[in-house]
Amino acid sequence: MTDDWRPAAEAALARGRRFDRRIPSFLLRSPISRIGYWWGTSVGFVWGSLWSTGPVERRNGLWVFRGLPNWAFARGGVCVGGCYLTGDHAPSEAVLKHEAVHKAQWLRYGFMMPVLYLFAGRDALRNRFEIEAGLEDGGYVRRQRVSRP
Repeated sequence: MTDDWRPAAEAALARGRRFDRRIPSFLLRSPISRIGYWWGTSVGFVWGSLWSTGPVERRNGLWVFRGLPNWAFARGGVCVGGCYLTGDHAPSEAVLKHEAVHKAQWLRYGFMMPVLYLFAGRDALRNRFEIEAGLEDGGYVRRQRVSRP
């Protein structure tokens, strides 16, 4: 696999940093964003409680709700506030590491997170939030093998 996704990913991160400079600082990682994070966590907790048929556990600082029907979450799972909502399979440590970054993004952006994520687009290779969380950990690209001399 080639690294031809990397230039687009770097450009998406640069665009995101430029955009963030336009957001008033009192909205970022603040009491206001914390309220948004708790709102998101409440929504995730209610949604997970309604639809989860599997175990609910606390892992890597996240409430992990398993056993949701496929229509109840996007892709392999979704982080809403401090909750990770997914299907039947137990998430790997790499995926939980990826989702923990999304939790931190929720803490930074609060109420703005769903809108900013929507505008970042569905293509994970160009979505700054997915890139920041780690495309390899999220399973979007293959892990690069380290060649040894």
